[in-house]
Amino acid sequence: MTRPPHKPAAPARPGAKAAAKPAESRTGDRIAKVLARSGVASRRAAEAIIAEGRVTVNGERIDSPALNVTPRDKIAVDGKPLGAKEPTRVWLYHKPLGLVTSERDEKGRATVFDSLPEDMPRVMSVGRLDLNSEGLLLLTNDGELKRRLELPSTGWLRKYRVRVNGTPTETLLAPLKQGITIDGERFQPMLVTIDRQQGANAWLTVGIREGRNREIRRAMESVGLSVNRLIRVSYGPFQLGNLEQGAVEELRPRVLRDQLGLSADEVPAGRAAPPAPSSASPSGSGKPAARPPRKTADGKPERRSWGSKSHGGARSDDELETRKPRSWGSKSARGSMETKPAPRVSKDKPKGGTPRPGPKR
Repeated sequence: MTRPPHKPAAPARPGAKAAAKPAESRTGDRIAKVLARSGVASRRAAEAIIAEGRVTVNGERIDSPALNVTPRDKIAVDGKPLGAKEPTRVWLYHKPLGLVTSERDEKGRATVFDSLPEDMPRVMSVGRLDLNSEGLLLLTNDGELKRRLELPSTGWLRKYRVRVNGTPTETLLAPLKQGITIDGERFQPMLVTIDRQQGANAWLTVGIREGRNREIRRAMESVGLSVNRLIRVSYGPFQLGNLEQGAVEELRPRVLRDQLGLSADEVPAGRAAPPAPSSASPSGSGKPAARPPRKTADGKPERRSWGSKSHGGARSDDELETRKPRSWGSKSARGSMETKPAPRVSKDKPKGGTPRPGPKR
């Protein structure tokens, strides 16, 4: 079979632009990642902003996140130039009941972001806590860090104090420890410990690594237990500790470097800002007031509960079991009640020690 003669390519027309290289071959980072790092929005929200046509690169509007950009590119969102990346900051927030973990709520309910101090920068939540859950919520101004900490591959354990209605047993909780499938959705094995039974309710400590939607509540319902209180007490190395409801405290840059592996150039210089007070909201607004910062004797703000170590310990709660004092118990109590034996007096020496020599006669 005779092959047709090879047809040479047509010469390029004068003035024609070369075909653009695919985004994968360009150096730099994806546009959504750059927007997330700058604190504009999370990576997923940044992709939505791009799809809406609100982002321009070098004066041209884009509608697809499949584009790599470099520091030389000029990026604008809603006509405003994208500023330089802000240093990464992370806050610990004690979410109360009744707040939605979203920027806007279609039902008009109060959100977590409505209750934050006014002088805080724009932040995003790392994961979510539903309306009826409370406890530790991480906040950050870095959308890329938010995405990284939410990934199950990060492997961070999230611990909860869970109160359930019913009488849990090790046999009943065994499926949760092995991993279960609910409505076709596979849940990874959970760490479940029975703390104590209190009447018709029981307190459990539950550890998960994924954080799916209503994961703990759905898992408990599958074994016949109903969750009536859920408190997140830790997220990876960061713990709720004694942080009061509605309070916000920023982590030190040193903690961000040690726990998150960030470089010195990625975090703020110096110490973190002291906890910002939040003015009390009107009654019925659903916005909790943060505690005012304590001050030392010289009038400077007291820096306490910073980092992961100082946040350790159980949360004080009137429904949780109180700790016993160190002097509690039979040995210490017995020791404090016993009478010490009288000291022995040597027969060779009179009582009271060696007598002073009398006057010479």
